[in-house]
Amino acid sequence: MKIILIRHADPDYSIDSLTPAGHKEAKLLGEYLKDKELGHIFVSPMGRAQRTMQYVLDAKGISDYEVLDWVHEFEPEVNINNDELNTSYAHKNVDENGQEFPRIAWDMYPRAFEKEPRYFDLQDWPDSPVGRHSVINEQYEYVTGEFDKLLARFGYERKGMLYHTEQGNHETLTIFCHFGVSMVILSHLLHVTPFVLWQGICAAPSSITELVSEEREKGVVSFRALKIGATPHLDVVNQQPSFAARFCETYEDPDRH
Repeated sequence: MKIILIRHADPDYSIDSLTPAGHKEAKLLGEYLKDKELGHIFVSPMGRAQRTMQYVLDAKGISDYEVLDWVHEFEPEVNINNDELNTSYAHKNVDENGQEFPRIAWDMYPRAFEKEPRYFDLQDWPDSPVGRHSVINEQYEYVTGEFDKLLARFGYERKGMLYHTEQGNHETLTIFCHFGVSMVILSHLLHVTPFVLWQGICAAPSSITELVSEEREKGVVSFRALKIGATPHLDVVNQQPSFAARFCETYEDPDRH
């Protein structure tokens, strides 16, 4: 089995669609994928993912896909109005009561991530400061549970950290989704905490992440990543990926801090 995760192209979050650059990225993505096997196509309910997918469907001349509600952006809000987290995130603005608005889990400062061992621990990360001051644990369990139900439809049942199958297959599942939820799925398949992936990987807009099953013992299945955040459709025309999902390269740079 092959699993392909495609992040939406450069987003215009204000209208849940794409920027002009995003439309160009999505068109190039469609041209690149038009002759490639995508198998069963799934998509987030959010507009930016669906708009990206449509360029691919149009290029391939197909129309079949399924919306999966659970692959919308994974963005559990973190309450930073406490001693554990109020210096872990950038202070942006406050409400009328002087309380900081919630943050998204992966936007913490690297120094806060590095000094907390539980963010690195596969068993203990749910009890990390972010875990205790958000609903990230519940949302993670929901997304990974729904993902396992999807794989079960194709004959792969999760048992412990691996999958089991009566009869493996060469099906391809392609999911048009978002950065945050892609890292949750990778975390689940590769047995790494989501914090490590959120902090250490940038899957640029319109990028392709590809995993393949390995059945080295009959009926026992693991997954291996072949590509993470690849942009071959942009490379062939020497176009740089959009900056979304990255932070400033040096502090003096004007891009996201």
